[in-house]
Amino acid sequence: MTTSATSSATTASAVEAAPIRHDWSTDEIATILGSPLLELVHRAGLVHHAHNRPNTVQLATLLSIKTGGCPEDCGYCPQSAHYDAPVEKQPLMLVDEVLTAARRAREVGASRFCMGAAWREVKDGPEFDAVLEMVRGVHGLGLEACVTLGMLSDAQAKRLADAGLTAYNHNLDTSPEYYGEIITTRTYEDRLRTLDHVREAGITICCGGIIGLGESTRDRARMLETLANMNPHPESVPINGLVRVEGTPLEGEKPFDPLDLVRMIATARILMPKSQVRLSAGRTSLTREAQVLCFLAGANSIFYGEKLLTTANPETDADLELLRAIGVETVAAPPPAAEPAIKFKSARAASLPVAPSQAAPRA
Repeated sequence: MTTSATSSATTASAVEAAPIRHDWSTDEIATILGSPLLELVHRAGLVHHAHNRPNTVQLATLLSIKTGGCPEDCGYCPQSAHYDAPVEKQPLMLVDEVLTAARRAREVGASRFCMGAAWREVKDGPEFDAVLEMVRGVHGLGLEACVTLGMLSDAQAKRLADAGLTAYNHNLDTSPEYYGEIITTRTYEDRLRTLDHVREAGITICCGGIIGLGESTRDRARMLETLANMNPHPESVPINGLVRVEGTPLEGEKPFDPLDLVRMIATARILMPKSQVRLSAGRTSLTREAQVLCFLAGANSIFYGEKLLTTANPETDADLELLRAIGVETVAAPPPAAEPAIKFKSARAASLPVAPSQAAPRA
C-alpha cells in the first residue's frame, strides 16, 4: 500500500472510531463551517462513508394537506395569513385524496411520505382524527410517514405514535438569537417543547433549518449547535435554502450562495454522523454540479416531486436522471428507530442561549 493510501485508510479508521458527540461549542462549529471548502467536503465525506451507505439517496415526497391561512408570521412563509402571497387557501384534504397521492409517490420511488398542514398547533377534533387516519394509511402502504402540524401536546404526540407515525417535522429555522427577527408569534422554547413531546412519544425527529434569511454565519453555527447537542441527534436533518416568495417579508433577501448550502450540509454531516441529512428547499437554485457537491458532503435524501408545500421543486425525471448519472441508488430505508424515551436529553437543554450582549452581529 502506498504512503498516500495508508494515510487515507488511517484517517478513515480514525473517523469511524471517533465518538459521536453531543457537546459541541459554537466556536468549534463556526470553525468547521469556515474551513476550506475542499477540506470540509472531504472530511464530511469520510464521516458519511464511515456511518452510512454513501451511494444511496432516499426519496421523500411532501404534500400540503391543508394550505394557507396560518396565523403564524414566519417571514419566509407564503402560507401565513399575515401576508399577501400568491397561495390559495385550501381546507384539509380528504383522507382518500391523501392516500391516493401516497400510492402515487410510492409507485415513482419515494419511500417517505411527508404531510404538512398550515396550522399553528394541532387541535383535537375531527381534523386531527382525519390526520391520524392519513398516518395509519400511509404506514399501511409501507412508507415512512412524516407530518408537520405545528405545535402539539404530549398526548397528541402519543396518539400520532399509536397511529404509526415515523417522524415529526418541526424545524428550528435559525439560531435562538436570530429567531425573533423571523418569527414573533411563537418562541424558540415553544418549538423545543414540541420536539420533547415528539421524542417522549417514541417518534423520530425531523428538524433542521434555513439559510438565506439574513442570518450571520454564527447564527448558522448556533442553529447546528442546538441540533447537534440533542441526545440523541435528530434522525432527520433537512437543510433548506430560502425560496424567496413574492408578498413575504423576505422576498427581497439576496439569494443564498449554493456553496454555503454545501458547507451547511457538510458540517451537519460531521456533527451528526448517522442522521439523514436532507437536501431540501432551494434546490431549484442549484446546478446539477452543486447538487453533486451536496451529495459528496453527506446529503443522503432529497424531497422528490415537482412541488414542495407551495413552492417549486426540480422535476422528478431530472432528479432520476441526475442520480443515474452519478451512480446513486434510491433505496427504501427502513424507518429509523428512536432511542428509548428514558435515554433522551431534552431538546430544550441542548439550546444554550447567550445573553443579548454576546449575540453576534448580523451578516
